[in-house]
Amino acid sequence: MRILFRWLPLVLGLVALTPPAHARDIVRNGDTVVVALSGEISPPLHLFLRRAIKAAESAGAGAIVIEMDTYGGRLDSASDIVGALNRTTIPTYTFINTNAGSAGSLIALATRHIYMSPVSAIGAAAPVLSTGADLPATEKEKTLSYWSALVRNSATRNGHNPDIGEAFMDKEKEVKIGDRVVHAKGTLLTLNAQEATEQINGKPLLADGLADSVADLAKKAGLKGDLVAIEPSGFERLAFWITALAPLILLLGIICAYLEFKMPGVSMPGIIAAICFALFFAGHYLAGLAGWEVVALFVLGVVLVLIEILFFAHSTIVVGVIGVFLMLGSLLWAMIDRYPGETFFPTGDMLAIPLRNLFLSLVAATVVIMVLARYLPKTNLYRRFALMTTNPPGPSLAGVPREFATALDLAPGMQGTAQTILRPSGKGRFADHVVDVVTEGEFISADTPITVVQKDGMRVVVKAR
Repeated sequence: MRILFRWLPLVLGLVALTPPAHARDIVRNGDTVVVALSGEISPPLHLFLRRAIKAAESAGAGAIVIEMDTYGGRLDSASDIVGALNRTTIPTYTFINTNAGSAGSLIALATRHIYMSPVSAIGAAAPVLSTGADLPATEKEKTLSYWSALVRNSATRNGHNPDIGEAFMDKEKEVKIGDRVVHAKGTLLTLNAQEATEQINGKPLLADGLADSVADLAKKAGLKGDLVAIEPSGFERLAFWITALAPLILLLGIICAYLEFKMPGVSMPGIIAAICFALFFAGHYLAGLAGWEVVALFVLGVVLVLIEILFFAHSTIVVGVIGVFLMLGSLLWAMIDRYPGETFFPTGDMLAIPLRNLFLSLVAATVVIMVLARYLPKTNLYRRFALMTTNPPGPSLAGVPREFATALDLAPGMQGTAQTILRPSGKGRFADHVVDVVTEGEFISADTPITVVQKDGMRVVVKAR
């Protein structure tokens, strides 16, 4: 565990070089934040946009402008982005620079204002398979029903015509304004810039107006402050994979920390555990979920556990239990998606996925640790390292002739006292001689009465009396 504690702060220090803090530094109160949304809509793009939104809200930005040029992508990622945009309190704008196709059109509807370049288009958002083929009939009906409801709700929330958004997805949807049929059934709706900005009954069909650039949009919309662009980084993709694999990373970290306890002569498990926990916090920091406060909470928990093990030696469990709860709390806190201005205590929806991930990791780790506790002491690797501890002062049987050890008659049932902490290996005193001993996996504090349960050559297995 000392190896884990020594390496953890060092590896966590790498997080200080990441871009989210820089984004918060360059945005000032009243600025207009410009976020480029281009290429395929994917999970890393959602992480980047969420980070930009949180940076803008933390800095008190006046508006967020999404500069869009995409033919679409994954609907699940588009749904996550729509959710992030609908949660922000800052005025949001979309500038369609050429294309807002498929899932891009759904994201545009989640902003309060839409401007389009003179040569651009928006629409055609029908859900399809990853191969581009149509969905099977039953699945298509279910998918359209769900996404139509989501799009209608998002469009209505942001002041857009919900029928327009539904017609982007469903070719059987007719769009009618007053007595005029804007779009008939039979095809998916796609609008060019002139059609989207057409005034019908004194109101534009969809877009507020035309703009040649983001700067032109800012001028026409009356946005104040400087235009500040937040760029995506390669770390977003790394953050996506780390957060997606969070349960597995936690599982490996917990198991390696356990092995560090069980095999104190081996440093590699502690190093791997430190790297796993560092990757976990670094990934959630890059994803805009965790800050330095959760890292400090985790390190404090580790310190309390170390104090319990090294100083109290199981005479009390209060310090260790508090440390474990702090560590678990920090792991859970790091996975909660909290936006600036929200209440300190998370809601049930915010806790659902983090609790699931933490629960799965703990259950899996418990199962693996139970298996290791049963079979690890019987392996050659464990026997090789189990007795690698520092000899205390006084005579020891480690280097005496075998016949002397035999004369001591360390048979099962012989009673003695733990000379050192057994975690699980250490020294035991029998008949005024100090002997290398090992438990079956339990930790035994110094000066505890012990009993020999098995003797295999020079290997003496004991338990507490």
